[in-house]
Parts: sequence; structure tokens; C-alpha cells
Amino acid sequence: MSKTMKALWSRILVGLLFAACTNQLPAQENAALRFEMATNQLKQTAAEISSRCLTDVNSVADWEKQRPVVRRQLLEMLGLDPLRERTPLHAQITGTLERDLYRIEKLVFQSSPGLYVTGNFYVPKDATRPMPTILYLCGHSPNPMGAKVQYQDRAIWFASHGYACLVLDTLEFGEVPGIHHGLHNLNMWNWLSLGYTPAGVEVWNAMRALDYLETRPEVDMKRIGLTGISGGGSMTWYTAAVDDRIAVAVPVCSTYTFGSQAAHWAADGQCDCIYFNNTYQLDFPIVGALIAPRPLFMIGGRKDPMFPPDGYHEVYRRVKWIFDLYANGDSKRVGELDDNVGHSDPPLFLQGGRQWMETWLKKEPMAVPLETNTPPLEPAEDLACLTQIPADAINYGIHNRFTKLHDLSIPSSKDEWDRRRAELISQLKTKVFRWFPTAEIPFETTLFRTNSGYMTRYARFQDVSFQTEPGARIRAQVFTPLDGDLRRPLLIYAKRPGDSIYFMDTDELLPLMSRYSVLVLNPRFTETPIDAAEYANIERTAVWSGRTIAAMQVWDILRAIKWATTDGGLTPASISLYGKGDLGILAVYAALFDKTVDQVVVNDPPESHWRSPALLNVLRVTDIPEVVGALAPRRFVAVKKLPVDFEFAKAIFDLQDASQNFAQADSLAEALEIWKYSNR
Repeated sequence: MSKTMKALWSRILVGLLFAACTNQLPAQENAALRFEMATNQLKQTAAEISSRCLTDVNSVADWEKQRPVVRRQLLEMLGLDPLRERTPLHAQITGTLERDLYRIEKLVFQSSPGLYVTGNFYVPKDATRPMPTILYLCGHSPNPMGAKVQYQDRAIWFASHGYACLVLDTLEFGEVPGIHHGLHNLNMWNWLSLGYTPAGVEVWNAMRALDYLETRPEVDMKRIGLTGISGGGSMTWYTAAVDDRIAVAVPVCSTYTFGSQAAHWAADGQCDCIYFNNTYQLDFPIVGALIAPRPLFMIGGRKDPMFPPDGYHEVYRRVKWIFDLYANGDSKRVGELDDNVGHSDPPLFLQGGRQWMETWLKKEPMAVPLETNTPPLEPAEDLACLTQIPADAINYGIHNRFTKLHDLSIPSSKDEWDRRRAELISQLKTKVFRWFPTAEIPFETTLFRTNSGYMTRYARFQDVSFQTEPGARIRAQVFTPLDGDLRRPLLIYAKRPGDSIYFMDTDELLPLMSRYSVLVLNPRFTETPIDAAEYANIERTAVWSGRTIAAMQVWDILRAIKWATTDGGLTPASISLYGKGDLGILAVYAALFDKTVDQVVVNDPPESHWRSPALLNVLRVTDIPEVVGALAPRRFVAVKKLPVDFEFAKAIFDLQDASQNFAQADSLAEALEIWKYSNR
């Protein structure tokens, strides 16, 4: 046995003795525990993001310096940077209902060509001069005539008390419906790769609604109030944060921190529109800080399971700090109201929100009474703005075209490609894998006593786990030559879920034994079967800290490379990575970030991130064929024929004079050219 291996065994034995003495036997660790550790690590990461939010702001000058940067980052995370073109609204009033105190106009406009928005505009009869105006953003209240039907009592109150009020339908529950629950319900994981959230569409629609209000003589644009409950509350937060035309904001039952959401494992109760894709690892209080010092009133229910009080109280505390800085003390421009209710909008909340609008939008505010009676409501059919869906509507497919994507183009020269490749790597580091840890942590290797059966005739075997991030561990099976030669080439095989039915399935690897050292890796969330609902919870929770499951698996592969050549004691002559399906492409990403990797072998890879794997924002930066091309001149081998899209990658290999390193093989053994290596 080599000195390196003896040292490794010594460390492992010491760890076993220590664990036994402290009643922490490694035998207690198994796949289920590693799964639990991985989910707990996501909760801890979200908590850490929440704990540091706005802590570096100590003065108005501090915040004013950060504010434009944070605003741009929020717009980007909503899919609104660059901001879409403000095309003609083509606004139409398709009908009017005359009532004693107000009229209801049925409004249709296009926030972008073909993106239809419907709403009802309530205008007081005595609107002889510009008046304060409320933009009411609906929550998730399904009705074929639009969500606005369910919130007409709010608009009636405002229109009866000296306000104009525009009630805006949502994308999902508008008269021309689109999709809100692509991640939550429909496994549309390419939304993450697109950097898409339906919140972006809702905020854009609200901004264009403000553009429309600017054309109305009844509207005083200096006195615009914005409010809504649930999804409408979240859009109130986001719209007020990025559009300074909002003078006063009252979000209801919509306030959270990512730390609270993760601790309560709340993703399964939330629509996709509630969250921004957290590329920059910020937290929700920054949204309130962007609203400051404009008046902001937060309302929440103590029994609300979707927005628990620990979350909204923490947001209030952190946001109030920013408001107080502007006020040189105790600001009156920010307030909080809650009650012992669930996810609802009871009379107390309505009174509180209305009073806040009165206080800040009117020169002579009245005292708003607590009202428990509902005014007479209009039939849903009477409030509808359309008789049929426009033929050019794109609402139901807007998720595929809302964000600005990168167009792949084959460079014309090596110099052009060198510049593009440097830009690509930089963008991957800042937009896709920004969350990658920078601090070194120990591996804390644990060895398991596992029966390797007949494999002892082929190779020395170790079954180990090691730490990939603080509190998260992954498993690896390590096969080294019987002769103890640790300088043999190393293959790291990153397994996807279901790659093997049995624990010790090595048939594909047998030709490599004695010629290669082999590390079979189970990255996070590949060992334990996960149903669709739980997968959605994990994936959506991961995005709160700027990552995806696939991105974490890239990091795990990188950690495995480092482990093999440190704690693993290997000194390989070369390093190859191998993966099937999505894991093959993730191996390519790992190789881009670790120059010690000599080649990547893939088996049946996806041709585009439109299909998989999901990596946050990646389609706004690149796509799979270009990433494979960026591996050149190192070797890339495909087991099975590649889709035609990979011709793009081959063109880059050709440009790099590395055509021979873009190869195809019938098997893993052939891809690794095992005949080049002796078996003794």
C-alpha cells in the first residue's frame, strides 16, 4: 500500500474511533439521511441570505449608492432587464356601465404586441379634475370573466370615496389566460433556464397600466396608490419597487423572507409569481427598501400558512430601518397591520389599507369606518371586456418569449471565439453559478463497511461520503487498481437517478478495472426516489438561494474531482468525466471550471436547455452546443449519435484545430480508449 493510501486509511480510522467515542457512528448515515441533510442545507442557506439582508446599510448615502444597482438586479431577476419596448397600447374601452356614483369602463390594452390585458376602470361621476387613483392588482381568484370580478367591492369603495380605480386582471385569470403555475404544477423547468417568472409579466402589465393612466385626464399621476392581496400583493411590492410613479403601496398577505419560506417549506403552497429568481442572493426586504421613502403599509395574517408572521415581521423590521434612515428617526411612512386571521382580507385589513391611502393621497383625509357590509355587485358577464379571444393573442405562450435570450452564432475566427469564450465563462460565473462557494471547507470523509462482492477480484474498493457544502454530504464508490498504482487515469462517473437498479452495478465499468481508477459519484438528490411534487418543492426552494438542483450537482462533481486528488489520495495521469443524459452536460460545465479535466464523455445528452437540465438564466447566456464547444481543445466524446444541434459545437472544435477531439464511440470503454493502458 502506498504512503498516500496509508495516510488516508489512518485518517478514516481516527474518524471511526472518534465517532464511536461520541456515539456518532458513520453507520447511521445513509441515503435518506443525506437527502435530509441536503434539504436542510437549502434551508440554512436561505436563512443566511435573510440574516445578512440590508445589514451593510448604515446611512441614506449607503443605500442611495446601492439602490440603482439593486433595482437593476431586481428587474433582471424578474426578467425585465433589459426593459421591454413600450409599444403602442392600442387601448380600447369596449363598454361602459353607468351607476349612481361612478361609471365602470371595460378596458383592454396590449402591454406588448399580442399580450392582452383586461381590466375595469371605475371613475367617479364628479371627476371634473385629476384625482387620486388606485391601481388594484388582483390575486388568484379564478373566473372566466377575469379575476377582477372577485375584487369589484374594493373598486366600488374607492370610486364611491373620491378615487378613480383601475382593477387589473392577472395573466393566469384574465379573460385571455396564460400560465402562472409552470413550475408548481407543470414541470416546466425550462422557465428557470429562461430566467422567467410570471411575476415579470404581471409587473410589466402593471407598468403599462400606469402608462395608460397617464393618458386619462381624471388621473393625478402624483397621487397613485397601488394595492392587492396575495399574488396581487406581491405584484404591489415588485411594481412599487421598480416604478417610482407609485406614490403609496399597500401589499396584503404577500410578505415573506426566503429564510422563513424555506424554514416552513412553503413552496408547495405558492404560485410561481410570488418569487423572483434569486440570482444575486438578495432577500425580499430589498423590495421594500426600493420603495422607501414612499409610504408603505404591510398587512398580514398571523394564521396565514403561505406568508407566516415570522417572515413578514422580519421584513417590516428590516425595511423600517431604511425608512428610519430617511426620516432621521422613527418614520411614519411605513406601517404594519396584522390580525389573528389566515390568508384573507377581512374588514379590519380593508379599513387599514383604505385609511393609509386616505392619509397619504388626500389633502383632507377622512376617518375610514370599519365596514362589514358588501355593496351590490355586478354580474360577472357584465364586467367582461371581450366577447372572444383575439386571434393574435400570445398570452398563453408568453413564457417562451418574455425574457431576452442569447442567440448562438458561430464565430468567424479564433480571436472572435477567444473573446466570446471569455465572455461566456464570465457570464456563467456571474449569472448561472454565482452562488458557488468560495470558502474552502474540509471534506470530513467517512468510510462505510460495504460488501463489494466479486469486485475484490478486479479492484480495491471503498464506499465513502464526503462534505460538498457545510452540512451536505454526497456518496462515492471508489475503485483503484489492485497493484496500488494510484497514477492510473481517473474516471469520475456522475450518476443520475435510476442509472442503476442494484447498488453494485459495474458491468459498464468492468473493462476499465485495473486500467483506470474509477469514482462513481451520487451527486445530491440522485440517491433517493423523489416524486414530482417533492422535486418541485426542492427545485423551487433551491432557486431562493440562486441555484438549481442541476447547478448543485455541477458543484458536487467539482468537489469529487478535488476529493479524489486530496483526501482520496489519487495522483492520476489524466481525469475524465462521464455522465448520461443531463449529468453528461453537467460534467461539461464542471470541466469548464476545472482545467485538470482532460476529457468529458456523454451518453444521450439533451441538445438544449429548452429541454434540460435546468440552470438558472442559462438560456439568457448560452445553450448546450456552445458550452460543449467551449470545452475545446480538450476531448469531448459522445456514446451514441449526437443530435444535429451539436454541429455547432463541432464547428468550434474545427475552429480550434481540434477536430480529432470531437469524437463518437459505441461504448464507454471505446470512448476511453482502454487498449492504451496495461492491465498490470
